[in-house]
Amino acid sequence: MASSIFIERIHAAYGAVRVIEDVSLSAVDGETVVLLGTNGNGKSTLMKCIMGILRPSEGTIVAEIDGERHDLVGRTTEQIVDLGIALVPEGRRLFPRLSVEENLLLGAFRPKARAKIKSNLEFCYEAFPRLAERRKQLAGSMSGGEQQMLALGRALMLDPKILLVDEPSVGLAPILVSRTIDKIKELKDRYQLTVLMAEQNFPQALRIADRGYVIVHGKIAFEGRSADELNNNDLIRKFYLGL
Repeated sequence: MASSIFIERIHAAYGAVRVIEDVSLSAVDGETVVLLGTNGNGKSTLMKCIMGILRPSEGTIVAEIDGERHDLVGRTTEQIVDLGIALVPEGRRLFPRLSVEENLLLGAFRPKARAKIKSNLEFCYEAFPRLAERRKQLAGSMSGGEQQMLALGRALMLDPKILLVDEPSVGLAPILVSRTIDKIKELKDRYQLTVLMAEQNFPQALRIADRGYVIVHGKIAFEGRSADELNNNDLIRKFYLGL
């Protein structure tokens, strides 16, 4: 059963500094939805609001998982993760002094994932053969591309229904960005995930997007009901795609 997330009129701030104003968006029924924007426009802040890391000052965030609706605002991050919502954070945020396998196992702490540790670990090693080769290597000694694979694998160990991916291209060479984006699509299709991905690399993100939104100065500036609509919007083509 597909899962969905609905965000309605969210406002969020850090102290007196407003970062997000009146943002509404959704990702439903196994879609890949992209939130596009350059640095400093509120993409990561919205991810933090979804995960309970930052509490919005106004608005609602509702997840629909296995036919049940859950209001996320006011829940702790642990409670949100327990519902089956996983975040691959910007910068990967691994445990550098732990091994690859130890980092993966830390992703499986939610109760429903613990029963599937063996099968999910096998799947991660199948999806990312390099991780299997380096399962005993310290995460901090790996390349940026390998660390991004590990961050994705750790999220999959949670056995998620909804996957949030924040800026997967940051710090990666262009060829690794392309491979990472392709892998997100592959994992989404295989796991039947609903994916919300925040990204500033417009061309790469649009390759796998079903539809998306552009956020500018904390507000949704454009909603594309398909990847084609995003590609063919004059403002996006001029200011973000350089066309």
